[in-house]
Amino acid sequence: MPGRQTMTPLLVLTAVELEARVLARELELPILQSFPYPVFGHGTLRMASVGLRAALCESRWAALLAGLGAPLVVSAGVCGALHPRLAPGDLVIPDRVIDAEGASSHVSASHHREALSRLSAPACTDPLVTANRVVATTEAKASLFASSGAAAVDMESAIIVERAARAGYPALVVRAVSDDSRQNLPTELVGLVDSEGKLRVARALALTITRPMTLPSALGLGRRTRRALRAVARVLAGLVA
Repeated sequence: MPGRQTMTPLLVLTAVELEARVLARELELPILQSFPYPVFGHGTLRMASVGLRAALCESRWAALLAGLGAPLVVSAGVCGALHPRLAPGDLVIPDRVIDAEGASSHVSASHHREALSRLSAPACTDPLVTANRVVATTEAKASLFASSGAAAVDMESAIIVERAARAGYPALVVRAVSDDSRQNLPTELVGLVDSEGKLRVARALALTITRPMTLPSALGLGRRTRRALRAVARVLAGLVA
């Protein structure tokens, strides 16, 4: 994989730094030493995290785009399922995204078709909604499913798609499910990632001592997240090829 050139430049943005690191490892992408924060890539492929709610997207945008030309901007990583039919590891490649206010934005139709054409199994193409906060409980998931009609939820894609549109670049969303509609996320685990998408290591270590009952949930979420990211990496590898 290293040294290959992409036909279309790709800027892949994740929320959490761990997502970027796992995807980079799956795609055999080296770290780019010229950046003051973790950025991975080669040639015309670049990957970085932009924090929860894409909080760092604006401040990192110009630097990440430097030398890429006019890239396809891809929001990649994990998502939570709202539709009961979705299971952990299922791919969600939506044809449109819905922001927290209910406004819809379509992804690039041609790149969407291309991504789907390379899959060995179907992906969910129903809308994905971007929420202002983690949707952690089964009740909250059911409520958002009913109000939005979206099949899955994250906290960044609508922001990333809108930012790409303002710059005149096509956008695509490639996510996979880490928690289904019947799974609750313990509040303690939700707080382990800061707004920049970095793991709060000290808090995580303290949690294993003060709340050991959360360890099985954490391990389960970790396994599901790795499975989801491997599915996302396979789609990205197809786009690179």
